[in-house]
Amino acid sequence: MVNQQMIGDRGTRLSPEDLAVLRDNLLEQRLFRQEQLRQIMAVPSRADDGSAGQTEVRVRLAASARMVLADVEAALDRMAEGRYGSCRLCRRPIARERLMIVPQARYCARCQQVREAGR
Repeated sequence: MVNQQMIGDRGTRLSPEDLAVLRDNLLEQRLFRQEQLRQIMAVPSRADDGSAGQTEVRVRLAASARMVLADVEAALDRMAEGRYGSCRLCRRPIARERLMIVPQARYCARCQQVREAGR
């Protein structure tokens, strides 16, 4: 079930149309990352040809793609459960503008800054 709730002020309110656009974006991102992983894994690894640097790049690209794919899957799960658009830390609505840019966002901008500052 998609969360149809309209919450917050105009900057945080998600309409049913917004949710549909965001869901389509997440589904497109999921397909892109799945295909990216297939392509990365399809390249044979040859340690004997001096391509250790290329192998390292492939490993890092695959790890990054898996991480984004997991975030996208989690966002789709939150959407299906009706929890999409709420910050996982402060529970306040994530700004609509932020979700339109980063639809898999788990945190509002303020909580994201706090998390990054703590690293």
